[in-house]
Amino acid sequence: MKRRIIKKTLAFMVAGMLVFSCAACDDEFLEDEYESENDAANNVIPEGEVARVNGIEMNVDNSTGKLTISRKEIGKDERSDDGVWTVFVYLCGTDLESQGGMGTADMKEMVASTKSDMVRFVVQTGGTDGWNNDKVDDSMIQRFVIQNGKTKKIDEKDLADMGSPDTLSDFLIWGTTEYNSEHMGLVMWNHGGGSITGVCFDEKYNQDSITLMEMDQALSQCCERSGRKFDFVGYDACLMGTVETANVLATYSDYMYGSEEMEPGSGWDYTAIGDYLAKNPDADAVNLGKVVSDSFYESCKKQKDDSIVTFSVIDLSKLDDLLISFNSFAKNMYGVGEDSSELAEMIRGIEEADNYGGNNKTEGYTNMVDLGGICNACAPYVDGAKEVNDALNKAVLYKVSGSVHKAATGLSMYYPLAIQGSNELSLFSKISVSPYYLSFVDRLNKTGATDDGFEDYDDEQWFEDDGSWNFSEDYDDDYWNYLDDYEQTGESSYITFSEEPNVRDDGTYGFTLDENGIYNSAGVCALVYEVSEDGNTLIEIGETTDVSGDWQTGSFSDNFDGYWLSLPDGQNLATYVVEEGEDYVIYTSPILLNGEPTNLRMIQYYSDDHVEVEGTWDGISQEGAASRDIYKLHDGDIITPSYFAYSMDGEEEEEYAGQDYTVSGKIDINYDMMPVGEYYYSFCIDDIYGDYYVSDHVIFNINEDGEISF
Repeated sequence: MKRRIIKKTLAFMVAGMLVFSCAACDDEFLEDEYESENDAANNVIPEGEVARVNGIEMNVDNSTGKLTISRKEIGKDERSDDGVWTVFVYLCGTDLESQGGMGTADMKEMVASTKSDMVRFVVQTGGTDGWNNDKVDDSMIQRFVIQNGKTKKIDEKDLADMGSPDTLSDFLIWGTTEYNSEHMGLVMWNHGGGSITGVCFDEKYNQDSITLMEMDQALSQCCERSGRKFDFVGYDACLMGTVETANVLATYSDYMYGSEEMEPGSGWDYTAIGDYLAKNPDADAVNLGKVVSDSFYESCKKQKDDSIVTFSVIDLSKLDDLLISFNSFAKNMYGVGEDSSELAEMIRGIEEADNYGGNNKTEGYTNMVDLGGICNACAPYVDGAKEVNDALNKAVLYKVSGSVHKAATGLSMYYPLAIQGSNELSLFSKISVSPYYLSFVDRLNKTGATDDGFEDYDDEQWFEDDGSWNFSEDYDDDYWNYLDDYEQTGESSYITFSEEPNVRDDGTYGFTLDENGIYNSAGVCALVYEVSEDGNTLIEIGETTDVSGDWQTGSFSDNFDGYWLSLPDGQNLATYVVEEGEDYVIYTSPILLNGEPTNLRMIQYYSDDHVEVEGTWDGISQEGAASRDIYKLHDGDIITPSYFAYSMDGEEEEEYAGQDYTVSGKIDINYDMMPVGEYYYSFCIDDIYGDYYVSDHVIFNINEDGEISF
């Protein structure tokens, strides 16, 4: 139950507040040495809109479906033989620093690494309302070299937007000129949001971020000047381990390091990185990537955040083979999708695949889904999945993942589990790696936004008159305006029944879809409500997947046992499914923590139904940035349950809050029979085009013996 087109602000809006504590910096953290501005720092990068990614030429002949790729030549790639590793860190501090001191902590990790003349970190700071030390100034852009246990301020400039490609390219051109070495890597440090919203959200500039198109611009300008690629480009940020990101970087870098999932707050272990390079200055980017991966995982393990971890090292020289095989697969995928029965089966499979960054109505949506998961979901119906998986396995040289993401294959890609307006699809059309995949995504949405079905969709939209598709072509953004006129109804006309939802003779609540309904349904869950004490408000306490059903016959019925998650004081939590595994389910619940909105993350194990509290996570901001920190609850924290609520006449309330609960010791979440009383229940059926159908509410009662009757 994940696919939604979101048009309006939810009643409960997740804020971007981050709670974290960090020790104050030592006085010895920074030396006061300061060198005058170098001439290279005065490079002026022209400003301008970047409409497309320009470092790549990708073309598809629609008559054959064949994809050809050519990439911009980056000089002769001649490198010095000094054996030095220079790691450039674009440290956009944002709230991770101002509210948590994480940037300061990572600079201290660099200082603490083994002393060596053969490794240095070159750091640019900015993008935050305040630094947790008295040496870095948030009112300007500053540059530091960290080497041999010392930090030297080398340069400073007027304050600039760290979410601008001009600021990034200025740093990189300056850095690669002044600190050119045999090995050079780039780390993008901050929040990430995946393929659509990008990385490095500047707290001082309205959360402006560097999109993939802007990343292409900055790297192009840098590499044209330096005449060489980076050994690696890595993201110490959430959700940037995507195929669309890799496609941009493959022109400018040998390898990519990144996570498909959100990164827990500690991020990379820079001491481990510095130690390894100091002891192994002749190391290549592959072995360094393994150290980054393993040390990151171990760091998360110490914080008990390792269950959600993913991290991959991507060989970008193998990426084009992956893109070519995926384009062929996507062509078949689009063709098979003309059969509505197989289209529905594929979409159900894709929505069950591993996805990253919440993707639910309380935490927000990133729409990043595992690439291998998409292929495997379609494999029973579409030729070419094996070729894609083989190419993917060759491109992903190394990966680590926690227990929640055992199925992660190393790269994610955009898939519209939810669409937040026309701008999102417009951005995606500029970075999509296949016109057939873009057509598949577009058709799903445009068909749902029209009354006439597939016949209203023009499958030649992305091809020129000569039958070719060019990745660099600037298509009309107004094309996507149809989404701005689309309204979810909650009464999807695609959901049709041979048996309407009703209380059956056996006392269960159920329905049967007809053939058309089966072919147009993406998923089924149920929503459960309780009534406020004054009887005026219907309070949604969440969704349950305890529904029995058979997609072959279309027959579904409630399988609800009356058990629910509640706080120790008995308050039912509003719970929504984040992830279902073979032996666990992860729930999220909207709450106020000490008066600030966030989400309580819990994992329930099927073996004995016990529940562990993972912590709280703020989710995805309105700008599309994923919070990095999973906050661990402490004694004295106040939890206030929050709910989506509706007046009894059916109109949505702004919010509904429960009673305060004060944390004391370990929180034992109850999984018990709901109290005796009267509740409401309805089915929610997603169609495959973004709308959904909610059945009429029915009343069920729980008696003193725990028996349920509808």
